[in-house]
Amino acid sequence: MDPRIREHAETVVEHSTDVQPGDNVVISAPSVAEDLAVALHEAVGDRGATPVYLAKDSRASRAYLKAADDDDIETPTHLQALYEESDVLLRVRAETNATEQGDVDPETQATATAARRPVQEVALSKRWCLTQFPSRAGAQLAGMSTDGYRNFVWDAINKDWGAVREHQQQMVELLDPANEVRIVSGDTTDVRMSVDGMHTINDYGENNLPGGEVFTAPVVDSVEGEVLFDKPLYHQGREITGAHLVFEDGEVVDHAADQNEDLLTEVLNTDAGASRLGELGIGMNRDIDRFSYNMLFDEKMGDTVHMAVGRAYDDTVGENREANQSAVHVDMIVDMSEDSYIEVDGGIVQRDGTFRFEEGFEE
Repeated sequence: MDPRIREHAETVVEHSTDVQPGDNVVISAPSVAEDLAVALHEAVGDRGATPVYLAKDSRASRAYLKAADDDDIETPTHLQALYEESDVLLRVRAETNATEQGDVDPETQATATAARRPVQEVALSKRWCLTQFPSRAGAQLAGMSTDGYRNFVWDAINKDWGAVREHQQQMVELLDPANEVRIVSGDTTDVRMSVDGMHTINDYGENNLPGGEVFTAPVVDSVEGEVLFDKPLYHQGREITGAHLVFEDGEVVDHAADQNEDLLTEVLNTDAGASRLGELGIGMNRDIDRFSYNMLFDEKMGDTVHMAVGRAYDDTVGENREANQSAVHVDMIVDMSEDSYIEVDGGIVQRDGTFRFEEGFEE
């Protein structure tokens, strides 16, 4: 076994979730990620915890979604019961075919997502980590060799997360006390939002691994302006390109996409909260130096900003502030490397990807 796999597993169990003796742990992974699943079982066993293994497979999920009538799709309460009795949830993503669910009706996908919302609520209340195993399908999707993709994944994951935390904290200290943020990129993106009273989170590889972002939630009705998400979004086995959203009073009032606009429409129509922003994130992991069609990595990429329609994470919502509620949380990315800036309370804190606290920043 590649030693980087065991290092990956130790990072998940020790750093990301702090598994303790006696913990009940659910390990969810597809068969293509068997080596990491084995390493996670070893690491959990070393810490005196008890694992249960779920084999998650997109081909099996597709078979169910293609066979089931939408009216028959219900909340999997048996899975919810398992999560309720668990302390730690570890989920590994990897594919043998990245487009396996590309022919599932978007409306059916939206119905299934909404049905799983109660399960999601329980999952997010636990100690959890979502991570990636570098499969050949992931490499192909990223346009990389298998070995090159493995290096890319583990370089982004097996890091000194203490040093990452310290570096990113400088951005937290700029954003956390702020009232308003403005994002400008070229002549296609100019959007403002209030973050007054919201909390800024320093993501250094805990719930998501890799980490490498600073994120918060906008005040629900404060988002105004337009955004062109110039990086593609790979969602439910289909690629959305050129997504363009127009916001008024916090809500998407117009939208378009160059490709698979119908899928974007289904996402926005999932429920009342799906047409509002639940997250503003700033990518800071410069070991993620290329787009790979994997949002777990792409949203952390240096020189980017991402915004998510749908659910706001509870940790980002301040006291006496409304949390945007939705069954979905769909991230979309803006390239901030050229002709772009982030403004916080009227002062520029990042220009063309360089932060105020970094060498080379220009006012």
